Amino acid sequence: MQVAAPQLTSQLQRGLRSLYTLHGDEPLLIQEAGDAIRAAAREQGYTERTVHTVAGAHFDWSEVLASGGSLSLFADKQLIEIRVPSGKPGKDGSQVLQQLAASAEGNDSVLTLVVLPRLDAATQKGAWFAALDSFGVTVRVDPVDRKALPQWIAQRLQQQGQRVAAGEEGQRTLQFFADRVEGNLLAAHQEIQKLALLHPPGELGFDQVEAAVLNVARYDAFKLAEAVLGGQSLRVQRMLDGLQAEGEAAVLVHWALAEDIRTLNRVRHAMDAGRPLPMALRENRVWGVKEKLMERVLPQLGTATLARWLRDAHTVDGIVKGLKQPDWPADPWVALQQLAQRVSQACALR
Repeated sequence: MQVAAPQLTSQLQRGLRSLYTLHGDEPLLIQEAGDAIRAAAREQGYTERTVHTVAGAHFDWSEVLASGGSLSLFADKQLIEIRVPSGKPGKDGSQVLQQLAASAEGNDSVLTLVVLPRLDAATQKGAWFAALDSFGVTVRVDPVDRKALPQWIAQRLQQQGQRVAAGEEGQRTLQFFADRVEGNLLAAHQEIQKLALLHPPGELGFDQVEAAVLNVARYDAFKLAEAVLGGQSLRVQRMLDGLQAEGEAAVLVHWALAEDIRTLNRVRHAMDAGRPLPMALRENRVWGVKEKLMERVLPQLGTATLARWLRDAHTVDGIVKGLKQPDWPADPWVALQQLAQRVSQACALR
């Protein structure tokens, strides 16, 4: 049974199940979801906890099976936690997880919690994951999207009795906060807690937030590509500056930008050949946020524009690898800025 992460608390209140699976790449939200399950388990008498971290191809899965039948003298219920950081339990692990899932139903003495990273669609169709989902509760923990981050911050502030000003001033404060912590939700949580220590409950002004919140934002090249397609020129510049400061390889940043340009070009040609846009996107393995962004800009992008972007991307490819190109900056990061802003501004106009 699949449950959205925000609904996990209400599900736990309705009744504790014997098997839970968490999967996602946001450490803070995974930790909080796991803590909620552990707290509910303690209230129900699961006082003994055993943790197994699956590391390496030679992990002994028999220990996991044995722990389920080895209660101590001081507890009649136990929580078994299985962490699979790779998301790939292997052949033996797959069989054990299916066995644990099948035995979980009706077993009130053992509660099993499986913690996994974000899983792709193919892995979620595997027999072991299907068994976990069929016999227990599966919670997919999604990261907080940049657009949703200001509201997420506001909700967290509200939980500790604080709030920003109403109207435009408050939105400016939340946007500033989000810019400072983007891509680093754990640090965002810590900065919110810091505000509770520095200021009493009530309204927070922009100056108070600006003085307290550190710049702990972290960026990745693939989120940068999303900002480019979204036409967010100021955010694009801020992310490029951040990636350069963090020591990210210019080659990787260029690859992410160029790959999106190549994808736009392939989808455009498929559309010109008569393919419907949704079908062309699926055939080019475009899903999620990028699917929505490309659906917005592609109908207005002509083949001539995309061909020019492809030539520009090829030129910048040489620059980031040390070649000099006429009429282009010699500095790889300045060239990347020029390419990214050229595409971003065109997407913004559309």
